[in-house]
Amino acid sequence: MAGTDRGDLTRTAILALLGTGGPLSRSEIARGLDLSPATVTQLTKELIGHGMLEELDLKPSRGGRPAQRLGLVGSAGRALGVKVTADHLVLVDVRLDGEVLGSWERPHDPAAPDALEHLADAVESVVREISGVPPLLGVGVGVPGSVDDQAVGTVNAPTLGWQAMPVGERLRRRLNLPVLVENDVNALAAAERLYGRGRTHSDFLVLTIGRGVGAAIVADGRVYRGARGGAGEFGHLQVDPEGPPCGCGARGCLEAFVGSAGLLATARAREALTQGDDRPGAERGSGAGRPGAGPGPGDGRRDADRAEADARDPLGAVAALGRAAAGGDVAAREVFAEAGTILGRATAGLINVVDPEVVVVLGEGTADWPLWRTGFEPALRAQLYPGRRDISVEVESWDDTSWAQGAAALVLATPFDSAGAAGEQGRLVRARLIGASS
Repeated sequence: MAGTDRGDLTRTAILALLGTGGPLSRSEIARGLDLSPATVTQLTKELIGHGMLEELDLKPSRGGRPAQRLGLVGSAGRALGVKVTADHLVLVDVRLDGEVLGSWERPHDPAAPDALEHLADAVESVVREISGVPPLLGVGVGVPGSVDDQAVGTVNAPTLGWQAMPVGERLRRRLNLPVLVENDVNALAAAERLYGRGRTHSDFLVLTIGRGVGAAIVADGRVYRGARGGAGEFGHLQVDPEGPPCGCGARGCLEAFVGSAGLLATARAREALTQGDDRPGAERGSGAGRPGAGPGPGDGRRDADRAEADARDPLGAVAALGRAAAGGDVAAREVFAEAGTILGRATAGLINVVDPEVVVVLGEGTADWPLWRTGFEPALRAQLYPGRRDISVEVESWDDTSWAQGAAALVLATPFDSAGAAGEQGRLVRARLIGASS
């Protein structure tokens, strides 16, 4: 697609407006970007001709001729998103319009000496599998830690045992593709901005609950990363200096109380039921459920077995705890309500500081959100600054591929980012999109 730098930037701005705002008419594009109607007509004609935009339905008009709306062509490009966890990888193939074309799961040990080679092998095998149409624009990787710069991709992730791990450099060398690496919660925020509630909000907060606790701050339409890429480590806000140890090395962090390990530790201490939990060692001690009863023979061993079972499958154990709570177990319900109270107070403090329009809650823990909410809502509203107590808290649906879809959004958002936040890798993504459409 021939054109001057100015023309390329304006085309990118048009794609950005449609990518984040949805279908618009040519006149709406002209007003939104302060361009002349003639410029918009010419550039959108080129973008349609290159298969990047398409004409959609007519927009009703208050008198006069109905306006033709324009939208993105999903088949103009695709991205591979990769979520790295403590024990496996999730990979998804996503079109430019957000449609998921396929997903894969692979075992992974981030502590292994060859962890990066194994990661590269897994990604490369899927890249070979999905080659073809739509063209692959690049690979996005989401990690539970801080990343110096998306386009560089050096990762510090204590939960993975990674310190200054050159994830981006290693994958780019192996794949010969643009690679963007980001904190996984920031990646979810990018997906929200592109496809979710962020389309209609420029300032919002993403809160995640599950194995850990995280936050992403979107201000003026952009994810705030901080000086070193570590903004949003909400889970490591200290709640109690005498509290339980956290995986980060400190004590009493929010995550140590309300992450999956914290929930399960409280459940074991309260002898909360784990209804339907048939994992070895998951059963309660014999003193459970009998007020005033002391520990019975073998209870210490059973407690240790249950802790070991919880550590092997924390999300499965939390799901079992949720089933017990939903089934009426009082102790289990109290575990979630108290965790919700702690989370609500901490979230109120964050809202008071950054003043978002809306809070979006995501993550594996949302399956049990009705149980969290009984403690979360009153604690949140009580601690909010006057004038902010009516802020909307919106919980989104979740599945196992959501983290990886967020990682794919790092790449898919790049053509819509006229500010060029993804640096040289973003330029390469845009070049692949334009080149594939030429």
